[in-house]
Amino acid sequence: MTHTGSLMIIGGGEDRTDDKEVLQKFIALAGGVTQPIIVITAASKVPEDVWAMYETAFAALGVENVTHVSISSRAEADDDMLAHKVAQARGVFMTGGDQKRLVTFLGGTQLERAMRRAYSDNGACIAGTSAGASGMCTHMLAEGRADLAPEKGAVRLGAGLGFVSRVIIDQHFSQRHRLNRLLSAIAQSPFLLGAGIDEDTALIVQGGGIEVAGHGSVTVVDCRQSETNIADVAAGAVPQMLDVRLHLLPSGSRFSSADDAGPLADFIHYLTDRTLEHEHR
Repeated sequence: MTHTGSLMIIGGGEDRTDDKEVLQKFIALAGGVTQPIIVITAASKVPEDVWAMYETAFAALGVENVTHVSISSRAEADDDMLAHKVAQARGVFMTGGDQKRLVTFLGGTQLERAMRRAYSDNGACIAGTSAGASGMCTHMLAEGRADLAPEKGAVRLGAGLGFVSRVIIDQHFSQRHRLNRLLSAIAQSPFLLGAGIDEDTALIVQGGGIEVAGHGSVTVVDCRQSETNIADVAAGAVPQMLDVRLHLLPSGSRFSSADDAGPLADFIHYLTDRTLEHEHR
């Protein structure tokens, strides 16, 4: 099942001073520089500082109609006038910070529902970078680390905003060496797939297909057919993991639909089929 709008899931650290390739792609998906764009800084504890960076970057790219939405409570996210403005946007960009903070303020509010209306009814591009990317998932990687090897209990999942179903998103992936963290997460929840997105890199979901843009790669990890003893080892132990599948999608990778994606068919299906959105919420 295809949809009207697009999703842009960014691994953080997107260039905001030089070629701005990822931000340029976001503007194009939002319909161009004249279209209304919303920047949501709810994930950040220093929203004005974060907004200043994006205000400068979007101005340099010629964007004419960009609005900062700084949310610091659920009451603010339930404002009728604000929700109406967001629903009319052609691009919504959620910045980095803390994904738990983002979801705490936005989840289940009028603002979240307005983002969905913009996406489904107005053809909007819904984008998230860093924490904003992780927060787009139904199953959100909320916190945790596994530096040297996958570990049982090293990470904790939480409920996210649900724009992406049955895929866990991790960000700053190669730069912060997060493969072990992602393996820890999906070994404990093997019905999910994992997608690690490098900095200055975007996974774009549009029209039933996907594309990777920017200067890095997307790493897809699949443990659905693997064998593991993670249910039996102690917390903190390194589990045995056999037959784990890994796919690397460098910038420029493109699949027009799940039908031509081979071993990535389910990954693309999960990203593009909106009927899965509330399956596990």
